[in-house]
Amino acid sequence: MTHTLNPADARFAETLRAALPDGTVSDASASYLEEPRGVYRGKAAVLAKPRSTQEVATLIRMAAEARVGVIPYGGGTGLVGAQVDPDGPPPLILSLERMTAIRAIYPDENVLVVEAGAILEDVQRAAEEADRLFPLSLAAQGSARIGGNLGTNAGGTGVLRYGNTRDLCLGLEAVLPDGQILNGLTRLRKNNTGYDLRHLLIGAEGTLGVITAATLKLFARPAQTGTALLVVDSPSAAIKLLSMARKHFGEMVSAFELIHRQGYDFLTETMPEIRQPFALAPEWSVLIELGLAADMDPQVGLAALFEEAAEAGLVHDGLIAQSSAQSADFWNIRESIPEGNRRVGSICSHDISVPLSAIPEFIEKAGAQIALIGDFRINCFGHVGDGNLHYNVFPHIGHSRDEYADQREALKNCVHDLTDALGGSISAEHGIGRMKVADLEKYGDPAKLSAMRAIKAALDPLGIMNPGAVLRR
Repeated sequence: MTHTLNPADARFAETLRAALPDGTVSDASASYLEEPRGVYRGKAAVLAKPRSTQEVATLIRMAAEARVGVIPYGGGTGLVGAQVDPDGPPPLILSLERMTAIRAIYPDENVLVVEAGAILEDVQRAAEEADRLFPLSLAAQGSARIGGNLGTNAGGTGVLRYGNTRDLCLGLEAVLPDGQILNGLTRLRKNNTGYDLRHLLIGAEGTLGVITAATLKLFARPAQTGTALLVVDSPSAAIKLLSMARKHFGEMVSAFELIHRQGYDFLTETMPEIRQPFALAPEWSVLIELGLAADMDPQVGLAALFEEAAEAGLVHDGLIAQSSAQSADFWNIRESIPEGNRRVGSICSHDISVPLSAIPEFIEKAGAQIALIGDFRINCFGHVGDGNLHYNVFPHIGHSRDEYADQREALKNCVHDLTDALGGSISAEHGIGRMKVADLEKYGDPAKLSAMRAIKAALDPLGIMNPGAVLRR
């Protein structure tokens, strides 16, 4: 799939300026040419910040006519390089940051309609003001935007109970690669009228069009919340504890996060101001959160769970939050682990998922196989309730990750080969972007890849939409 694209040059920028309101088009500043991990850096580009869906449509039509690549840009928090193009000609960066309106909210329907540039935290707040819950929760929720969440089918800590972003969306408004507007902001929960283009666009990372607005599902807010940080003997014990928790509480288990000792140690090393609950960091622990009905006491329920788990030899220590402040402290530890990782500096990071019952086998085998490559520190943590692990490899103390550059590929292949052998996915929630295009080709189902290329060619025959992301140019 090869396309010849033109650069977004000064002449193209002037053409855009003539067709759009003042202030819409400018040169892209450095912040739009970077991504959080520093792996990719974009080229000087034209930046457009439209204020309406009609303006987005105008921009896409003009980009198609000029055969200029377009990179839809959300909050810039993506971790696989989908928002930065280092290889092709300078593109048009299309930022939705001015399209932030909550267009409508229907509390009795548990529905909210929002523009794609809205920050996730603002959407959560709007739901809360209507006494509802929008359950998507990420470490980057203060800067991530809804369009990016939908474009990557973001996961987060609430997937166990509420599902991925795909599961939280009823309808989409989007601009397709030819400039047509897809008016799909339905509030219906049943709608069998042909192909569901919503699910095609969600997770496509801007390669099939630009999401401009969405109809999102809301939920009743749990009457009570309970949080506990429990020390488990092993990942296998954690999986059994999850099963036990679901036996006790059913679908009221909102989150179940696995934390390894290395995560605590990194926080001690890089963020000593983070208050830690254990004098000696446990080898493995889980953070569990419940959202319960008004007639249920979360502390009593969690205490009963601990007692049963202790009798079964699954847990041997733990803390049950006695206040919302203590619960926030527990979550602050979990949400600070990625920042601790960033400050230490990983050699390579992996966002993988495997079937729940395969998690202990994966952790045991991955550690043993990586030890054959060299001596490393491993921080394995994540949303174990839905099978998603962040398996990150770090240099030992006193060494720089740059010293291991020649081993990075071997480490990645070790983790991804094992993931694939166990029936897992090499991208659980971060997407493919540009970082994992080759991995998708290596591990992806051939029939699926063929269908994806056919869909891309049909909807975006000029190849202007986020060129180089997900599929090769």
